[in-house]
Amino acid sequence: MKDIAKEWENAIEEKNCEKLLEILDDYLDTIEDEEQLKRELERAGQVAIDCEDFDLIHEIAHTYEHLGEIEKGIELYKSVVEKRKDRDREEYAEALYYLADAYEHFGMPEEALKTYEELLKVEEELGNEKEKALTLANIAIVRDELEETEEAIRIMEKARDIFAKLNDEKNYLISLIDLAHFHYELGNYEKAMELIQEVLRNPIDEEIEVHSRLVESEIYAGRGENKKAALSLRKALQRAESDEDLYGVAFESVLEFIEGLFNESNYQALKEVAPLFAELFEDDTRHFFHAIEKLAEWRLGNEEAREEFEELYGKIENEDLKAMLDEWKRPKLSLGLSL
Repeated sequence: MKDIAKEWENAIEEKNCEKLLEILDDYLDTIEDEEQLKRELERAGQVAIDCEDFDLIHEIAHTYEHLGEIEKGIELYKSVVEKRKDRDREEYAEALYYLADAYEHFGMPEEALKTYEELLKVEEELGNEKEKALTLANIAIVRDELEETEEAIRIMEKARDIFAKLNDEKNYLISLIDLAHFHYELGNYEKAMELIQEVLRNPIDEEIEVHSRLVESEIYAGRGENKKAALSLRKALQRAESDEDLYGVAFESVLEFIEGLFNESNYQALKEVAPLFAELFEDDTRHFFHAIEKLAEWRLGNEEAREEFEELYGKIENEDLKAMLDEWKRPKLSLGLSL
């Protein structure tokens, strides 16, 4: 503890942001007093401003969020923006981007939108078409978060057109995926599928293909074509196998899909789709999906499936998977009216 405290003090004194970032979590974990923690965050925050180190600022802001004081974290970003305001315009644009991204990350979409719009003015002034298009895309995503989906489509189409003009294939395809998702949200399933199929004709890399499959799945689910939705998710999982983060996104989407079917009490669909996922696994997860299948059969009136469910449940060691099954097997509460 003494060693890390000494390292911390040296890093603060030397304004060594790289070192502070390296030891931040370990050092803060040694502090039990909340007031002392806040003092150390303030000291580190000032150094981060001096260094203009956005990675360090991000980590400090996360700690402030845990303390319920996210505004103090946001102020660090604002301080760098203010420092750069009358300097090089590209540096100012970078600071605005990080501030907008922080607002979005920490759940302040209205503030994110204002900042992205200010950034757009700077990008237009600089004449950087790619950065302008990326900012337009970010504005569109925030507009969608604010449930202004038609406006989001209009803005994303502008970004798409710029990416096409620049022959920026990857960002062009990403914009199509976002547009497909927006159209899906509005119930424009035919248009959404048309856009996704354009992407899937040449997905160029696994990230593009996986995200395309996820949107394809939600479109099928929106149409009530649950088996096709499951097959799209299955393809996403298979394509993401070599990328842990991407695989995590795909697997989370599978769980959301399954949960949605449980919420709809669509046990017939669950019975049909669960085996499609079980086939992909050899570990606990295989038992998990087979247990979902048997739980669905049980809910459909097959009492023998209850015993099979319990047997499969007993084989699962992963507590998170068991907790999900515990939640899904609870009887649904229903409200009735007494007239």
